This record gives sequence, structure tokens and C-alpha cells, in this order.
Amino acid sequence: MQEMLKEYDVIIIGGGITGAGTARDCALRGLKVLLIERRDIADGATGRNHGLLHSGARYAVKDGESARECIVENRILRRIAPHCIEDTQGLFITLPEDEETGYGLDYQKKFIEACRTAGIEAEAMDPREAIRWEPSVNPRLIGAVKVPDGSVDPFKLCAANVLDARLHGADILTYTEVLSLVKEDDTVRGVRVRDSRTGETAEYHARVTVNAAGIWGQAIVQMAGARIAMFPAKGALLVFAHRVNNVVINRCRKSADGDILVPGDTVTVIGTTSTKIPFEACDDLHVTPDEVELLLREGSQLCPALASTRILRAYAGVRPLVASDDDPTGRSISRGIVCLDHATRDGIEGFVTITGGKLMTYRLMAEMATDTVCAKLGVAVPCATATTPLPRTIERDFPAGSPDGMLVCECENVTLGEIRSAVARFDIHSLADLRRRTRIGMGTCQGTYCIRKAAAALAEAQGRPADAERLAREYLDERWKGMMPVGWGDTLREMEFMQKVFKAGAPSTFK
Repeated sequence: MQEMLKEYDVIIIGGGITGAGTARDCALRGLKVLLIERRDIADGATGRNHGLLHSGARYAVKDGESARECIVENRILRRIAPHCIEDTQGLFITLPEDEETGYGLDYQKKFIEACRTAGIEAEAMDPREAIRWEPSVNPRLIGAVKVPDGSVDPFKLCAANVLDARLHGADILTYTEVLSLVKEDDTVRGVRVRDSRTGETAEYHARVTVNAAGIWGQAIVQMAGARIAMFPAKGALLVFAHRVNNVVINRCRKSADGDILVPGDTVTVIGTTSTKIPFEACDDLHVTPDEVELLLREGSQLCPALASTRILRAYAGVRPLVASDDDPTGRSISRGIVCLDHATRDGIEGFVTITGGKLMTYRLMAEMATDTVCAKLGVAVPCATATTPLPRTIERDFPAGSPDGMLVCECENVTLGEIRSAVARFDIHSLADLRRRTRIGMGTCQGTYCIRKAAAALAEAQGRPADAERLAREYLDERWKGMMPVGWGDTLREMEFMQKVFKAGAPSTFK
């Protein structure tokens, strides 16, 4: 385990976007910060969503507060993180059958009014104009509304927050599991942890500990001797082999399965389902054939071309919802932010939980959590995250023809220099970690042509060239998990071809 301080102002548990944002905010305010993540940053729900830059329109009718939060944060992120965002704009469409379910053109008017009340620019479009704007959209549409949606790379966004936290003095521990909270009477004094790679244990102390562990935060609260009722809502998504649409396409109705189609980088993502699952299943998610069929059926209503487009992979995440009713899907639970000071709530000093919300509102969540921490510590420094730009996570400009300019992943245009830059700036132990920093292997071939080159490049950058074969095999095993649920037709042929390429190839080296 790396040499670190033992005493901090604040310890943050959870390296998803909320924890990363909180670590950044605390560090920018001059606090001594330790961020602890049991796996890799963005490994949980942060890296398992559709990458939608919400305008808030999705929530405007039923949850005006969340809608207002989204549009404010949408505008802030466009200013502070333009390198993580693509301004695709968004389209909410109404189909003829929606008239029969109460979500026809009358609902569209209600939707536009709710958006404008929340401060969201919503403009009705003639269906013919909408088709010209986004040719892939279902031509049967009878109504369309333009909103300021977009797409965001959650991996880049999370890494940028972690990097900025570190640049401002924060310590970061990945692959480190919290075993227990260190308590003294009714006060949380810190954490006891174990390095999952070495098995070594250690204790770190802080005046305040922040629980930002998402759905796993329920267990952290229990360690403190309190309780919070979380609702584990699994969402399944599909990635298609090319960018089918250039505008985010939504169904103009209440939230339902398979009603958002998001273009991002070189692919398109359809999401999402919502199914309550037991807590023990949160660490071992599988996408079922029924979920794949449902997403394909509903997605084809947004964009008919999906029915004949190759699926790259399926994946799933768990939303960190706070339970409030008996809804079996979690659709009616608010996506609002929950910030708990356990001193006032449970009589437990030095302990704060930040949960709920969504990717779009992570910065606001971090500000709320950091405000609570600063109040406890008597720190009066204001939040600066809404105006301070986030740094680029890795170097990307390398001279053509130089070793660093050599392409390793052609689908995502990842160079050798980018891999070396990522290893120098982040704690990277596997190709999966590298994928979350660079998008290597996330394109059409899913790593078929670059897996060995990438493994060799990573091993060389780490100074352990003999590890290349192991790194490649681990990555291949992980990618197959996402391909198995859609393993038919072209995807099955791709899986077989990938296996043959891997077995026939030999690790290359980069000098």
C-alpha cells in the first residue's frame, strides 16, 4: 500500500462521480482529502449508464425540482468540462399509439409547459422538420420537441475530477476496500481498509467521513450503526456497432423501459430498464435475454434501423435510489439528492452520507456534501467547482510518425502516447482500468485488433513487459461477459473471430 498520511480532514468512500466530485470540491477548499475506492474509479453506476447529458426534460412533468437541477448543471458542465461533452441536442417524439395511452399531443403540450416552467428551452417541431434534422428517427412520429440534451463521457468526467482533486493535494486509493468504520463512542473517527491486491490492512483517520458509495452506501451506513433504505434498481443497456443517430432521441411519455437513444463517440446506446434486485446481486450483474428483447423492441420504436443494426455488447448498472414507496420498478422514486448529516439524523458525529441524484447532478451533490463537511470543520471557503474548469485527463497531441503518435486502437484513435500518459497520471492495473481512461477497446471491434498491442503497451509502460499475456487474457474474459447476452448473428461471429485472433497472435512490444 502506498505511503500516505494517516490523518485527514475528510475521508471520502466511493470513487464514482459523486465521490470524485466531492474529493475535488473538498481539495479546492483547502482540506486534506483521502478518497477510497474498492475497485477502480467509475467502475460502478458511473460507468454503467447511457451517458446522457440531461437537459432535465425527462423529469419536467413529474419532478420539477430534479428538472431544474439538471438544466442548471447541464449549463455548468458545458462550461467547465467541454472536453467531456458533445452538444448533440435532444428530441422527444410522440408516436400515433401514444394517443391511446394518454401520452399523445395533449401530453406534449403539457410537457413543453413543464419544461419552460423548469427553465428548460423546449421547442415544438413539425414532424417533417424533425425527420430532416434526425433522419434515423421513426418516420411515423406525429409530434416532436427539441430540448438541450447532449452526451457526456462519464469515464472522462470522473477521471477529470479525480485528477483535479489529486492536483490540489488529495490522496487517492483504488482497489482498497473499507472493512469497517473506526468509531469512538458515537463519533466516526476514520476507516479500516484492506488493499485487495496485497491483502495489507491499514487505518486512516479524519475529522469527517463522507459516504459516497452509491448503492453500496447502505452497507457503509450500517457500519456506523445507522440505517438508510436504499432501492437497488438495475438498469440494462445495449451498445450498437455504429452511431445510428446524431441527436438524442427520447419518447415523450413518462419514464419507461427502452425510451432513450444516446449517440456517443463512435456508438449508440439504448437504455434503460428498471428492475428491483437483491443487494447481493449488485456485484454480479447479468443482462437477460428478456431485457435484450425488450430494449430492441422499444428502441426500434425510436429508430427503426436498430432492428437490423449489430449489437456490440450489453451491460447493466444499479441506480442509487433511496426507497420511499412500494413501487416494484423504482420508476416513481424521485431522482432527487439526499444529503444526510448523521449527527442530526442519528446522533453519530463525524459522518455524512451523500446519495440519490444522478450523473447529471454530481457536482451539485458534491457541493452539498462539501458544504456539510466545511460547516462541521468551521471552514468558510466557498465552492468554486461551478466556475473552475476541469483538466484534460491525458495528453492527446503527439507528433505523427513519432513512437508516441503510433495508433494502438484504431476504432477509438488511441495512441501509444495516450496510454503512457494515462499510466503516468493514474493508478492503472489492468486493460479495463486503461479502457476507462482512454476508451481503448470500446469501438466496433471490441478490442479484437488492439488487445495484444494494448496489453504490450500497458505492460511496457508499467515496466513489466512479461505481464502482457495476462493483461490481454483478463481483458478478453471481461469483454466476453458483455458480448454473451447478445451472442448471435454478427456478434457471435465477432466473438469467434476475436478468440481466433487472440489465440493465433503473439504479444508485440513497443520501444
